[in-house]
Amino acid sequence: EVHLVESGGGSVQPGGSLRLTCVASGDTIDTYWMAWFRQTPGRDREGIACLRAGGRITTEPSVRGRFTISKDVITNTLFLQMDRLKSEDSGMYYCAASQFELADCLFDIGYRYWGQGTQVTVSQ
Repeated sequence: EVHLVESGGGSVQPGGSLRLTCVASGDTIDTYWMAWFRQTPGRDREGIACLRAGGRITTEPSVRGRFTISKDVITNTLFLQMDRLKSEDSGMYYCAASQFELADCLFDIGYRYWGQGTQVTVSQ
């Protein structure tokens, strides 16, 4: 079992950068499938990037080349580096963890553990 706490959100102008952090307590995240999701009003939660226990990464096409998911197993922390931000990147960002292999790591079903979210706002 893991407890997840996100931070690092905020307001930024288009073209700017933010680094989201998700600190995990409990189990080590090294054996978990980890992911970042985004939710905006009126839309379903969407997968942004996931990092499998074995290290393979999948990134949603609209953020590919701009967002990077990574982890630090020493500090038990998941990161999302977001560069060249656009207004459509705005939303509440959540980190999620699964102890088990998932058929689609960018689909929210299957992730048992969730953080409380951190808000990202990209505007002039």
